[in-house]
Amino acid sequence: MECIEEVRCFDGYQRRYRHHSQVLGCDMTFSIFLPPEHDQTPKPVLWWLSGLTCTDQNFVQKAGAQRRAAELGLVIVCPDTSPRGVDVPGEDESYDLGTGAGFYLNATQAPWASHYRMYDYVTRELPELVRQQFNVNDREAISGHSMGGHGALVCALREPGRYASVSAFSPVANPVNCPWGEKAFQAYLGDDRQAWAEYDTCELIKRDDARQPLLVEQGEADQFLESQLNIDQLERVCQEQNHPLTLNRREGYDHSYFFIATYINVHLDYHAQHLNA
Repeated sequence: MECIEEVRCFDGYQRRYRHHSQVLGCDMTFSIFLPPEHDQTPKPVLWWLSGLTCTDQNFVQKAGAQRRAAELGLVIVCPDTSPRGVDVPGEDESYDLGTGAGFYLNATQAPWASHYRMYDYVTRELPELVRQQFNVNDREAISGHSMGGHGALVCALREPGRYASVSAFSPVANPVNCPWGEKAFQAYLGDDRQAWAEYDTCELIKRDDARQPLLVEQGEADQFLESQLNIDQLERVCQEQNHPLTLNRREGYDHSYFFIATYINVHLDYHAQHLNA
């Protein structure tokens, strides 16, 4: 593992690392914020999953999370959003499939299956590496935005009891019924819609396997609200299943990192409360 960037930040460090991923079969980068070390007490980890076209750097540079994370003693780990440069045919032809669009699932269809296994990467390989290399404890929370919000909710629902808390900004909440999700799932998972359901928040809630409370932040002026996100469907399914959901609808806010930066401290405080409970 190679540190390729380090900056001092609120008495902690914002770092970026490169390592070889056995799961994805390529070199990957991730970013990590390490809060001040007042003592040697291991710190809890918040995983942040970013959206379509993003890298591990978008959250780091735009969300403004480091000040509050330093105060709360939170380690924040930001994985990249897909493998890169693995020469899969079609990986760079569109913004919503391939590079920057891994959708946090394990692909089963050629030519994607040999590299596009982001679910195993963010839930297995990278957490193991972080535990080996950094002074962290076993307490984890997870959050994300858009495609990454989808990933955060799915990871928490598929791994009952693992994450102390989960939240999402503008998540793709029902990808089996939106253009982004249908395109990606068809390519990565094939025609079997039962396989699609394994990576769909609404479908997982219907199964009632996990009672993980969800915190969702949604801007009412989001340009993708009606066409891609299916937030109304998420709210409906949670009501039908009596699944715990806190849905904050924010008037005038869009899909951008300006929205995330406005409310990120609300989510950091929420996660810190659960991580330290």
